[in-house]
Parts: sequence; structure tokens; C-alpha cells
Amino acid sequence: MNAQILIAGAGIGGLTTAYWLARHGFRPTVVERAPGPRPGGNGVDVREQAIDVVDRMGILTRIRAAAADVRSMKFVDARNRAVARLDVAGATEPEIMRGDLVALLRDVTEGVEYVFGDGVRDLTQDADGVTVAFEHGPDRRFDLVIGADGLHSTVRRLAFGPEADHVTHGGHYFAFANADASLGEDRCVTMFNRPGHMAGLYRSGNHLQAKAYFIFRSAPIAYDHRDVAAHKRLVHAAFAHETGWRVQELLAAALGDPDFYFDAVSQVRMDSWSAGRVTLVGDAAWCASPASGAGAELALVGAYRLAGELVAASGDHRIAFPRYQDSHRALVLKRQQIGPNVRLMVPGTRTGIAVRNAVARLPLLRAAAAVERRYRTQAPTLPEYTPGV
Repeated sequence: MNAQILIAGAGIGGLTTAYWLARHGFRPTVVERAPGPRPGGNGVDVREQAIDVVDRMGILTRIRAAAADVRSMKFVDARNRAVARLDVAGATEPEIMRGDLVALLRDVTEGVEYVFGDGVRDLTQDADGVTVAFEHGPDRRFDLVIGADGLHSTVRRLAFGPEADHVTHGGHYFAFANADASLGEDRCVTMFNRPGHMAGLYRSGNHLQAKAYFIFRSAPIAYDHRDVAAHKRLVHAAFAHETGWRVQELLAAALGDPDFYFDAVSQVRMDSWSAGRVTLVGDAAWCASPASGAGAELALVGAYRLAGELVAASGDHRIAFPRYQDSHRALVLKRQQIGPNVRLMVPGTRTGIAVRNAVARLPLLRAAAAVERRYRTQAPTLPEYTPGV
């Protein structure tokens, strides 16, 4: 029942959903606007229940082998002197670059049709299925459609209404791009602050290139989320006059990177993730914002539950979609409570920066962080889904 399923988006959520659907005998098709799996991205945490998911997929060992291996975080002043440092070594939950995780997921996903270089243009539902109009290819019929196409989801807009009805601006914008690893300390995240601004360098121990990061506070800005040239102009305007640390070197590298990424720090909040034969997974449904550090975790676990509930309901979406939402909603709401993360990374005043640095130097804070990493509460075991159960 409902075997032909379209998944829009070949990111973490889309590929994980495709893997589990194909494994249980469904026939998923993945459509992705990019010409291939997107290789870029920042570091993402695979933690708690997400570890269970990737272990069942047989890729946990490979994820640990490809882990970023970042061991410390430091804050520096304009002359590159460390003013505070936090030890992040010893974590049992791996952090991996997003592009590396996507490549692993694609590598183990079999029995899936891929359509790259195309996207969904329109959806028409009826009692028997969904007619999908594509931007380039011919119209096709599917039993179900799953939107895994991110914060600016086209599927969500078509099935649930305008983006403004579901996306809440978090008061910040961020960008990241490739940068020269020699600009930062090995296996370290280095951050430099001015009031309302942060520039940083993420240098993994397992990659030749580093990642430059930029965050700045701002009221909502009107821009096309697909216009990379406009994104670069916004970031340049925010940091062009900063002469401290190595900001200009990082900015030059970022603006020259074709994989430059920019977006708002936003959250998606929806009363329902499903509308008839269409449902959402990943950031399209519940984006917790990059500040949560939970994007990969929520996508992996949510995709596993969505596919599993379809298996348990023998493909009946009328049963599976509500069960999927009921089983995953609590974790989403928990991760959307991101606390002071952004305010600590990007204090709005010089006094705020000084207080943050002083707190980061406290031995008690470092000890508490180490304890939290090593003894985080064990998450409940995910169910094993069985057809018809």
C-alpha cells in the first residue's frame, strides 16, 4: 500500500528516509535540485538516539573514523591572543562534517531512484495519490510525497502555505565556507567577537581544509535565499570594516568559495507535519536552528520514525503520519529550546563579551562541560518496526 513515494531533498533526512523505506520494500524516488549530493556543510553531531539509527544502518564505525576530531574551542582577541579556552575532547558522540555524512548515507542506500538537477514545482492531491509537476521533467504520479527540502521547503509551501506562516526569525544570520587550515589552530574552533558579530575558524583534524564562520545580529533582511551573490554582499557588508584578528583573510577566502552558504538563524514551528498524502521531515518540518546543534540528530531519528511508522501501518499514511508526529514531537520541542547558545557565541555588547570570556575561564564550567559530555543521560532505545505492527 502506497509503495511509490517521492522524497524531495537528498540531505540527511531525505537519504535516511529513503534508506529505511527501500529496506522495507517501498519504492522511493529522491529528487534533488542540485546536480548531485551536496558535498559542503558544517560539522554536525550524531548523538543519543541518532547513534542507534546509524548503528542499525551499519555506518557507525565509518562515522567515527571520519569524525572531525575537534578537541578544543578558544576565544581570541584582535591580536590573536587566546582569552579563554574550553576543552571539548573526550566526547563519545561523534561530530562529522555534513558532506561526509551525506556521502556515507548515499553509499549505503540501495533500491532508490535518484533525480538530480530537478525540483518540485507543484503538487495536486486526490483520493488515490499525488500528481507532481517538476521544474524540468514531466509530471509524475506518486502515492505519497515527503518534503525533506530544508528550511525554505518548496513542498511545505505548496502543501501548507507561505513560509512566513511557519518560520520564526532568530535575530541572527550566519555563513560558512572553505578556508585555509593554516589560519587556525589544529583540531580547534577559534572565535573572535565584536559586539553583535562573530568570525571563526573550524579546523578539523581529519580534513585538509578548514571552515570559516560568520554570524551577525540583525533584524529580518529581505533577500532571495537562492541568490549566492546577494548572500556574499550581505556578509561582506557586515564584516568589511573589521581589521582585528584574521577576519579579512577569512572573509576573502569565504567570498571566493563557490560552496559559500548563508542563511538566517531561524526555527520552523508547525502544528502538523502532514497534510493528506504529503508530510515533512527534517528542517522542513521542525528546523531547530544551527544554534541547537541538533539538526542531524533530529533528521536521523525523525526519518527513522517516519519510515518505520509507514512500515508498521503497512503503508497507510492515515495511520502512520499521526503516529510519526506523536513519537517524534517531544524530542523536537526539547531541541528547539536552545537556551543562551547564540548569546554566548555572539554577545551584543563589549561587556557581554568580557563576561562570556570570564565565565569560559572558570574551572567549574570546564569540569561541568566534561561531565555533561561523558555522562549524558542515555536516550530510550528506538523501536524495531515490524510490518503491520
